[in-house]
Amino acid sequence: MTEVEPNDGPTSVLDLGAFVGELTVEDDAASDDVALEGLEQELQDCKTDDVVAMILSKGTKLRDYTKDVENNLRQIELDSIEDYIKESDNLVSLHDQIHDCDTILTQMEKLLSGFQAEIGSISSDIKVLQEKSMDMGLKLKNRKAAESKLAKFVEDIIIPPRMIDIIVDGEVNEEYMITLEILSKKLKYVETDTMVKTSKALNDVQPELEKLRQKAVSKVFDFIVQKLNALRKPKTNVQILQQSVLLKYKYVILFLKEHGKEVYLEVRAAYIDTMNKVLSTKIRAYIQALEKLQLDIATSSDLIGIDTRSTSLFLRGREPLKKPFFCFCFGRKDKHSQDIFFCDEFFGEQSMFYDIFAGPFSVVDEHLNTILPNCFDAIGLMLMIRIIYQHQLIMSRRRIPCLDSYLDKVNISLWPRFKMVFDMHLNSLRNANVRTLWEDDVHPHYVMRRYAEFTASLIQLNVDYGDGQLELNMERLRMAIDDLLVKLAKLFQKPKSQTVFLINNYDMTIAEAGSEGGKIQMYFEELLKSNTAIYVEELLAEHFSDLIKFVKTRASEDPSSSSERPITVTEVEPIVKDFASRWKAAIELMHNDVITSFSNFLCGMEILRAALTQLLLYYTRLSDCMKRIAGGSALNKDLVSISSIMYEIRKYSRTF
Repeated sequence: MTEVEPNDGPTSVLDLGAFVGELTVEDDAASDDVALEGLEQELQDCKTDDVVAMILSKGTKLRDYTKDVENNLRQIELDSIEDYIKESDNLVSLHDQIHDCDTILTQMEKLLSGFQAEIGSISSDIKVLQEKSMDMGLKLKNRKAAESKLAKFVEDIIIPPRMIDIIVDGEVNEEYMITLEILSKKLKYVETDTMVKTSKALNDVQPELEKLRQKAVSKVFDFIVQKLNALRKPKTNVQILQQSVLLKYKYVILFLKEHGKEVYLEVRAAYIDTMNKVLSTKIRAYIQALEKLQLDIATSSDLIGIDTRSTSLFLRGREPLKKPFFCFCFGRKDKHSQDIFFCDEFFGEQSMFYDIFAGPFSVVDEHLNTILPNCFDAIGLMLMIRIIYQHQLIMSRRRIPCLDSYLDKVNISLWPRFKMVFDMHLNSLRNANVRTLWEDDVHPHYVMRRYAEFTASLIQLNVDYGDGQLELNMERLRMAIDDLLVKLAKLFQKPKSQTVFLINNYDMTIAEAGSEGGKIQMYFEELLKSNTAIYVEELLAEHFSDLIKFVKTRASEDPSSSSERPITVTEVEPIVKDFASRWKAAIELMHNDVITSFSNFLCGMEILRAALTQLLLYYTRLSDCMKRIAGGSALNKDLVSISSIMYEIRKYSRTF
């Protein structure tokens, strides 16, 4: 094997083939057994190995390097053996210690094994104890449950001596009712519990419970009947007795209902009979008292359009309207309707109300059926209709519908009667004898006063109701009275008297209707306005006819125009001088005329002021016309100043 000489310069690439190529088979006999297959690949892989690359870079042969490595390993082995020999004593001591530890651990293993066996035995014992404890707990729970049921059974079925003493000998009071509750629970218990029915103890207890039940039923029956009898006593305040006395013992009724059904029905029937008679008596007495307050009942002849000046109900003003004959018998009915609350709370039955009030209703129906066919008071009938409606609203807000059907029945009977009486009034106006009714008096006619009061009352009764049917009927009545009034006015010979008559009647009707007259009031206000304008012209024409005629016919003409008959001073002078000579006296006459003609002072003063204002307008137009007439200034000395007329108007205006 030849040695590769190193180059002068650094070797950039190592040639492994050069080293391998020097190897021969003879160099190593051991290599005969080595397969060289794959050697080339391994050599290629070693190119990248850092150690191999370092060895090759030094130029050392692989065999020599291998020998060095073997020598080094052998030396290291010898050094290690020498070190082990030096530490042999320590190793022997360590071995002995390990052996001792092993012995101790063996003993501990045996001891722990014994502990494990004992723990296993204890665990089994604990498990057994746990099972016994659970079994004992279950038994204890069952015994407690049995004890609780048995204690409840004994408590529910046993009859304490104290309870017997109270039921048999005690007074019916709060303690007695508490004892009744306990007795009721025991009776329900023995009747409903299946376990009790199969119990032998029931044979001993049930007869005693039955005796106590019978005694309690008998005793509370006597007690309640005694309290109910107190309701029949005169001057007894039924409501106070119900609320303050009977309601305290309402459990007594419940006890009878549950454990003495037959006796309960007797008590119920006794209460219904008692209250039926008591309320019937009270309502009958109430009706009789109202009849004593009744002053007049309208008859078939008390109609708006009939001449009944000597006996007329209407001439007595509003007195009949203040004291309607029967309508208020419903006015306090809601006080008695409080009984429905008592029936519900004391007996637990609202239906009893109808049984209790069957008698009072029959008393009211009897009286109503007697009075209604002979009732000709339309205002009273409408007042009853409105009162019934108000009571229905009150009871609806209180959610008490028990009287709805009865009140509807009464209402149905009232409306046809009201319509019939109203139509009688209407026909009395349509068929009135104008000659018989007429009086030579311009003041409000008594028929119109009847109409005004009648209508005003109906208007008041229709406020907040808006009854369209009633409004339609009043409109028909208004048309009839208006037609009759015009006919009566035409019987006056003087047009002025006709107008004054109409104004007085219209004004009176408006005053009666008040601020809630609605369409009727507006209609008569328009008539009053138009007739006032007519009267003003008639009044002025009576005192200043020439002035008015001239102003209406000639004042608007142009004096300088070339008309056939131009306005001249000669034509105007008599009018101016006549006015200047008597205008104050004429106004005074107008004032006196108004005062005596109109019943309503304020209405008369308004009419006078309107007349004076119109007079001022006429005279102003006359003055303006004179300024346009040739030579008209010559009459200035005779003209009355506008300020003077204004002063006079203000003087009369101060009176109102």
